[in-house]
Amino acid sequence: MRNKKKRLVLRSIILLLLSAAIIFVLYSNFSKDNRKVAAVGEEAPNFVLKDLEGNEYKLSDYRGKGVFLNFWGTWCEPCKDEMPYMENQYQKYKDEGVEIIAINVGETKIAIENFAKQYNLTFPIVIDESGEVQKAYGIFPLPATYLINSDGIIVDYIETTMTEEMVQQYMEKIKPE
Repeated sequence: MRNKKKRLVLRSIILLLLSAAIIFVLYSNFSKDNRKVAAVGEEAPNFVLKDLEGNEYKLSDYRGKGVFLNFWGTWCEPCKDEMPYMENQYQKYKDEGVEIIAINVGETKIAIENFAKQYNLTFPIVIDESGEVQKAYGIFPLPATYLINSDGIIVDYIETTMTEEMVQQYMEKIKPE
């Protein structure tokens, strides 16, 4: 009789824990907005951010060009892998109407400058100090890239590490005709 009581108590505790876990999972999935704020097929949210020298970059100023909008961090290993590929392809596509805007997610200027020098980056690097642009685009995790056509419409979203071939294909995809 005593073993039956222990088993009943143990089963009740397990059932209670499983129920709590299920409720938590359901609550966390339904209480957050899983939709990206910036969605494929929609106009890219405009922003104004400054580069390391204080120059302002406004996305809407790039109408008529394809924009490879990359969110990155100096600590992000996949970002370190992609940057040389992006620089190589930028050199090929910048005269064909494709621009890169690399948005750093709010790190120090010194860390960003050292990173840019280490990888010999020549494309614009701007800083999202407040995190507002990252939030507007629903960015997490890094790296993340939005492809924006010459009309300002998002045509693709990539949240995986890119090879140089992939970067080239994506730049070709947003190259103005």
